[in-house]
Amino acid sequence: MILEMKHIKKSFMARNGSGIREVLRDINLQVDTGQVVSIIGPSGSGKSTLLRCATFLEKIDAGEIRYMDQTAAKTDAQGNAVYSDAATIRKCKGYFGLVFQNFNLFPHYSVLKNVMDAPVHVQKVPADQAREEAMELLRKMDLATHAENYPCQLSGGQQQRVAIARALALKPEILFFDEPTSALDPELTGEVLKVIRQLADEKMTMVVVTHEMPFARAVSNHVIFMADGVIVEQGHPEQVFGAPEQERTQQFLRNYQNN
Repeated sequence: MILEMKHIKKSFMARNGSGIREVLRDINLQVDTGQVVSIIGPSGSGKSTLLRCATFLEKIDAGEIRYMDQTAAKTDAQGNAVYSDAATIRKCKGYFGLVFQNFNLFPHYSVLKNVMDAPVHVQKVPADQAREEAMELLRKMDLATHAENYPCQLSGGQQQRVAIARALALKPEILFFDEPTSALDPELTGEVLKVIRQLADEKMTMVVVTHEMPFARAVSNHVIFMADGVIVEQGHPEQVFGAPEQERTQQFLRNYQNN
């Protein structure tokens, strides 16, 4: 087990100030080594918030988060989430990489520097070693000839592949993708999905929030369908897509097929 999230709750103040809105309600999730988990569901179902909680970009209100043998957060006697000390959180952060939907590359860094910067400054990897490993990742992403280019000189698909290389450079145990193709046109989407499919073939552990249903069905070995802040249904892709048990899942897939 790489990641376990138990009884996760998260609320936000409604934008119009009308009160508290529950975004995640008693979410339970486990990811094992080598799994590819796709999280699907309508907009506003809590998918991205779940990923942001898993990666500490948002704090949970209640529940437990564990990475490997480390407890990052747990519920106290009053029912509130309490996070572990900074050293434990730092160790947990070392287990994962995160690829955003809008790339989040450093615009003033070259492609190569974007990929090798974190290993050098966060993990204290010698610069020569980091450069060699970064170039190997760029070759894997078919981007070696763009190493000295800047992000603004690349297509969206190329930028997202740089972002994937940057996440892989830290050698994470698990890689999170938050709608990695939502900012791309269909042709560039294929470039990025091809890379994720290759990583899946290499048994990279991944959690992918996606609207790409054929991709989720083909690449995942576990699919989670979320709606209204809860996990409505989960299981093997052929079960979730081919014979969903819950009416809400059936409705979502019918709407998707009709679009």
